[in-house]
Amino acid sequence: MKWAVISTWKMSFAGNVKAAKMLAEGGNCGDAIIEGVSMVEDDPGYSSVGYSGLPDRDGRVTLDGGYMDGDTLKVGSVGCIEGFRSPVRIARSLADKEFNNFLVGAGAEEYAEANGFEKRNNLTEGSYQRYLQEKDKIKELNSYDGHDTVVFVGRDVSGTVCTAVSTSGLFMKEHGRVGDSPIPGCGFYADSLIGGAGATGVGEDANRGTVSYRAINKLKEGKTAMQAAQETIDEIMERIENCRHMSIIVLDKDGNYGVATNCAFPFVYASDECEPTLYLATRENGKTSIRQIRPEEWSKD
Repeated sequence: MKWAVISTWKMSFAGNVKAAKMLAEGGNCGDAIIEGVSMVEDDPGYSSVGYSGLPDRDGRVTLDGGYMDGDTLKVGSVGCIEGFRSPVRIARSLADKEFNNFLVGAGAEEYAEANGFEKRNNLTEGSYQRYLQEKDKIKELNSYDGHDTVVFVGRDVSGTVCTAVSTSGLFMKEHGRVGDSPIPGCGFYADSLIGGAGATGVGEDANRGTVSYRAINKLKEGKTAMQAAQETIDEIMERIENCRHMSIIVLDKDGNYGVATNCAFPFVYASDECEPTLYLATRENGKTSIRQIRPEEWSKD
């Protein structure tokens, strides 16, 4: 394949279409996937990323983002950043720096303001009302109550592989909590000589399993993208007691994709051989089953 892009959840469909168009026109992989992720960050219809993201226990919307260039292995990340439009764009700018590539909280906000990144109050009326409904209830935190991370992994015509990720994190999390999404090797990873990967699910479990780097290592060992994804999920489920919802997307250096999951998980894939297409992955008899679906078949984000 000349180029390819894969992204998590139905909410990434429009962004995947845009990224695919850019890649088809010979665009840079990093530019393409940043545009794809940013479209999700800007859409108030989704409650787990960016604008209209769900708040923490203090009623504050804090965001995490990460970016990795597979040619240079440069990484940029922000965690627990509040009041800015696009954490993934801020993260990408940090990847170009020699030091200080991962900034959190007030430090990330000071950097973003000093470098002219657009400010935005991401707490919408809808996300605030849902917070009010839940803030006094005692319940177990669940990633899929409102924590569907958007991840894009792409390969361009030059062979560059990049990964980008953005999330508002676990709904009703403790203020200051950062999950796997901005952590290289856990929420995302890219190496143009091997491929790229990204995870969505409960960040604490993904961190314990360093799931994205684990999948890349399997590609390096000669496994196919599907084998790398499946073996990664199988190993994490076996090793982590009561492993919660987790899904992983993998793209090898040639643009072939792999997906594995332990829950119902829609994703979008496109290449020069396939227009952007929505698929549903489910776990059946211990293995991942994938089928093409229509957008109306999946009502979640």
